[in-house]
Amino acid sequence: MSLEYFQDLSNDLEKLLTTEKGYDVIIYVGENENIKEFHAHSNILCTRSQYFCTAFSNKKDGKFIFEKSNISPQIFKIILRFIYCGKIDLTKLLGPEVLDLLMALDELNFNSLIPHVQKYLINHQDKFLKQNPIEILETVYQHESFTDLWNYCLEKICEEPEILFNSDNFINLKAPLLKLILKRDDLVLDEIEIWNNLLKWGIAKNPSISLDITKWSNEDITIIERSLHGFIPLIRFYHISSDDFLDKIYPLKELLPKDLADDLVKFNIARNRKPNIDEIQPPRSIKPIYDSILIRNRHFAVFASWINKKENLHYNNVRNIPYKFNLLYRASRDGNTPAVFHAKCDNKGATIVVAKIENSEQIVGGYNPLYWNSSNCNMSIIDSFIYFFADKNNYETAKVSYSNGNEYSIRNYSGYGPMFGGGNDLIYSSDGMWYCNRGIYSSYHKIDGMPTGGFNVNDYEVFQVIEK
Repeated sequence: MSLEYFQDLSNDLEKLLTTEKGYDVIIYVGENENIKEFHAHSNILCTRSQYFCTAFSNKKDGKFIFEKSNISPQIFKIILRFIYCGKIDLTKLLGPEVLDLLMALDELNFNSLIPHVQKYLINHQDKFLKQNPIEILETVYQHESFTDLWNYCLEKICEEPEILFNSDNFINLKAPLLKLILKRDDLVLDEIEIWNNLLKWGIAKNPSISLDITKWSNEDITIIERSLHGFIPLIRFYHISSDDFLDKIYPLKELLPKDLADDLVKFNIARNRKPNIDEIQPPRSIKPIYDSILIRNRHFAVFASWINKKENLHYNNVRNIPYKFNLLYRASRDGNTPAVFHAKCDNKGATIVVAKIENSEQIVGGYNPLYWNSSNCNMSIIDSFIYFFADKNNYETAKVSYSNGNEYSIRNYSGYGPMFGGGNDLIYSSDGMWYCNRGIYSSYHKIDGMPTGGFNVNDYEVFQVIEK
């Protein structure tokens, strides 16, 4: 018989940390007026961390003395507790503090913990990441082990470029990072806007130069040309309209290599003529990965997480989710009637419904893991769900409710659109209204904040869900 009491062991080691009995390490953490003295045990530190094994050398009065001025006492206390008892609580930390913790873990070589902290930062501190794109991008760029956070930041910026390019600090972005972003095929920004922002960045790097380009001297043009030299090949000039080329590019043709400027002039004079260019860069993939006019790519990552009954943002990279979402039906495109819905969606397997509530940023919908048909019958399933976004632009407002498995989980009636739940938990009725009600036959728990009664939607879409 083998017994394991890991919880008791963890608790006892945490007590050892708090009582400090028999400590032989003194660690001074922080700087200036924010210095705190910590006491610890060298055997535990060395056993748990290779970093401390190599850091300890000479003793003074029987104690190892160690200084860590670049880590805050608050962050070091969290790490020290993890070293002793394997416990860490991120829920009380703000976004900047989680990022500080991540950097400290990287410095102290706690590599096994880094992916978990990255995941928490991505899933629970989205607002912080969007408000501080440049600071975070530059921080992550310096740490090779922050792969998940790096990919997330780049993908987020490419999907929502305004969070970077509209930032007051955009002009302070370092050149290597700007180059990495402009190289991306998935940067969802018109090419002329990329040019405008690049020009703004270049002028800001040379504050002596006037914002009015008509006042530029030959010397000014030379200075800007040198500043933008490495970026010009990254602009896809052949995908800029002739009007924008004439108004915004041609007046600054001296910033471009002469051959390129001449070729662009010829191209814009006769666009129907195939240009005599060996290789023209393709346009950026500015279309969303999924064909929706209501939601962004990342909403589908949330849906995939819910389908697999994971937390909201389990899949933080939309390109790695295990499902494809194919648009079957859009009410504004195909016709907003139950008959068209059934013609487009019946017997197509699993689907997810997305509806945008009128005069709001709210999204409602549901997932049918079975199929729709016109049999006027109900179906039982525990894997279906309904959901609600109080603000479709804020993923933290997303809420989901799974079926209780009763016989009304999915309802198939030819005179109605999508129907979820026996209490009319979420349905598109024959009168053209959407309803969200509760009743004794309800299949889904109430979602706080979700509209009740009847309401109108601007549009709704149905996607076929196919496992990759």
